[in-house]
Amino acid sequence: MKKLISILFLAIIAVTAFSSCELGDDDNVNYHFELIPTESAVFPESFILGQTYTIKVYYKRPTSCHFFEGFYYERDSNVRTIAVQTSVMHSDSCTELDEEPVEASFDFLPTSTGSYVFKFYQGKDQYGNNRFLEYEVPVVQQ
Repeated sequence: MKKLISILFLAIIAVTAFSSCELGDDDNVNYHFELIPTESAVFPESFILGQTYTIKVYYKRPTSCHFFEGFYYERDSNVRTIAVQTSVMHSDSCTELDEEPVEASFDFLPTSTGSYVFKFYQGKDQYGNNRFLEYEVPVVQQ
């Protein structure tokens, strides 16, 4: 009986210790996420239904504090809206960059016939509206 009480007591202490840990202070977040413009993308002339393709995307890092985090990806029927997502460090040592475009890629599997329209985010126009670079790729059956 003493062993059982001791085990229960240790279990309660362990649960209390783990549940009271703080993983961080949200007031001290030192980065944010930002979508940046796509320069270009590379597609085949057509897709074959059911075959996977690697799509290359090119973008420019605006500053030394922008780091690639992946793609924002939204699908609506056969339309894909895509943007390059970066994390941006909050730092006084960030410098503006004027470098060649960087390559990133994602895999795409066409699952329906017709055409797919890919809309890549290119920033905002003078009126604050989103601009997109569009590619339309037909799907053929083999």
